[in-house]
Amino acid sequence: MEKKPVESEFRELREQIRYHSRKYYTEDDPEISDFEYDRLYRRLEELEARHPELVTGDSPTRQVGGPVYNTFAEVVHEVPMESLHDSFSEDELRDFDRRVREAADGPEYIVEPKFDGLSVALEYVDGVFTRGSTRGDGRRGEDVTENIRTIKSVPKKLKSPIPFLEVRGEVYLSDSGFEKLCERQELLEEKPFKNPRNAAAGSLRQKDPRITASRGLDIFVFNVQQIRGEELTCHDQALERLRELGFPVPPSYFKSDDMEKIIEFIREIGGKRGEYDFPIDGAVVKVNQFSLREELGSTAKFPRWAEAFKYPPEEKETTLLGIEINVGRTGVLTPTGIFEPVTLAGTTVSRATLHNQDFITEKDVRVGSRVILRKAGEIIPEVVSVVENPEGTEPFLLPELCPSCGEPVSRPEDEAAVRCTNPQCPAQLLRHLIHFASRDAMDIDGLGPAILEQLTREGMVSSPADLYTLTAEQLSGLERMGQKSAENLINAIEKSKSNDLHRLVYALGIPHIGAKAAQLLCASFPKMERVMSATVDELSEINGFGGVMAEEIVDFFSHAGARELVERLEGLGVNMQAAQREQAGSLFEGRTFVLTGTLPTLSRKEASELIQKNGGKVTGSVSKKTSYVLAGEDPGSKLEKADALGIPVLSEEQLMAMLNG
Repeated sequence: MEKKPVESEFRELREQIRYHSRKYYTEDDPEISDFEYDRLYRRLEELEARHPELVTGDSPTRQVGGPVYNTFAEVVHEVPMESLHDSFSEDELRDFDRRVREAADGPEYIVEPKFDGLSVALEYVDGVFTRGSTRGDGRRGEDVTENIRTIKSVPKKLKSPIPFLEVRGEVYLSDSGFEKLCERQELLEEKPFKNPRNAAAGSLRQKDPRITASRGLDIFVFNVQQIRGEELTCHDQALERLRELGFPVPPSYFKSDDMEKIIEFIREIGGKRGEYDFPIDGAVVKVNQFSLREELGSTAKFPRWAEAFKYPPEEKETTLLGIEINVGRTGVLTPTGIFEPVTLAGTTVSRATLHNQDFITEKDVRVGSRVILRKAGEIIPEVVSVVENPEGTEPFLLPELCPSCGEPVSRPEDEAAVRCTNPQCPAQLLRHLIHFASRDAMDIDGLGPAILEQLTREGMVSSPADLYTLTAEQLSGLERMGQKSAENLINAIEKSKSNDLHRLVYALGIPHIGAKAAQLLCASFPKMERVMSATVDELSEINGFGGVMAEEIVDFFSHAGARELVERLEGLGVNMQAAQREQAGSLFEGRTFVLTGTLPTLSRKEASELIQKNGGKVTGSVSKKTSYVLAGEDPGSKLEKADALGIPVLSEEQLMAMLNG
């Protein structure tokens, strides 16, 4: 191969790997599977082996994990938290065994499942948990002590007061916990995590430990990093000691000096993957004796005494028997394929999401298609490709009417999803109620998802308007709801009737109309009857509104159900008029502000109100028309765009100085 094409491939591979590493480690939002990432990484290793003159110190093959966040305090690992070299075939494991035996005499091996979570270190002083940190780049991690304290399976006090102990483990989210979390995220209109590993990582990195506590994280501890006051000589002894001390250790492991028996146990672990309620993506083989580990040492990145075996994604061919259309709580129509059952990663699979119309069209998926199925990340079944479309099969199109309510569906130009926009659609009821009662909408204190789920389950509420017909007597009969709590909730519901109009408009859940857009809308049309009768042309004249937003509003109120809901709310005493806004001055008249980052003392809402009271406008995106960007901590891409356009950037202190003259 000529040098120029090799250098070009080097650059491209490094850029791809760095990009996907950042998405995986830093953003917890991967775009490709582990298998696809491993293929890129292995190709770079092959090129570097053949062309060592092109290897640089910043190559991804010389790095461990991901960069350290600045959200948490930095922790320097006294004992580096190394990553493992991967094998993808049994012959590569035999090569690992050969290398070990050439360098050390009489090795024994321990093999255990390779957990797919976030690697952490736990430190104990005199048997008491004192600090927890992430692996980070292997040398420096993040202090996540308070978040780790919320994990119930992490012992806070050991059964023996060892002077000092540092252990390494893997924080994970169970498969069942992952499914519940995704359901919850969909309910709250949040972007769902793509797999349990990213859910665990994202949950452990929360600024608020209460959020971490709500996610149901767990841990397996599998290594002693440092110990003082006791002496351990081998890994199986260490695992048993960890178990005695109260740590959850790998549920199964196997010791042998015969690599063929080790490989046989790896096959056994692979066959049981579907039986576990925790994610694994392979097995780990480690030299048992600590003295031999010291002899073998490490490369710049990997220990020579351990090897990870990655299971390839299992794929099976089957037939698509039918396509079911489900209406989600956000109104999105999701097609689900029904297949002839096949066994994948130890479980029977007969259903898999087909995502959306674009996915179906791109792969030409039809009822009757012969397809290849696999489990993405060993968890979620997916269609890889269509093998054959037998004669007589026809292209599949999503329905034009919602299968839940029969109303027409729509697909916005910038979305892949087909959506039912009927606010009275039964399939969307719970999501609408949660949104309706939320802080930026009607702000009904105490009316959270758990209570709303009970109300809908008991048939007490089938529309947002029904909330205003509830009585304290009805509510007191709910689970965990006493008479006093019921009365408080009724008072909060009653109080919400007097909210300003923009809160109600936002609460209705009009697509593309957020809280700020609702304020702009009601500033131009201060009565609900004018909002409902406004034309696309009239709405498009609002500063900050585009054609899509205008069309969404007109389309929303074209539904009879939307108009009936508003009429019923009005009849129940809900305010339908915008308040006259008190303006403190005209200092910012004609000026447009964009807010980004976390301000020291003001919330974004408070800062926006200050600007608006002084004649200014607040929008969500930076453009040439922006007058100022008000920036706080962790500002993101808006600050970069402001710098590129030469737009003045203010701190909270500078804003207050302007207001105070």
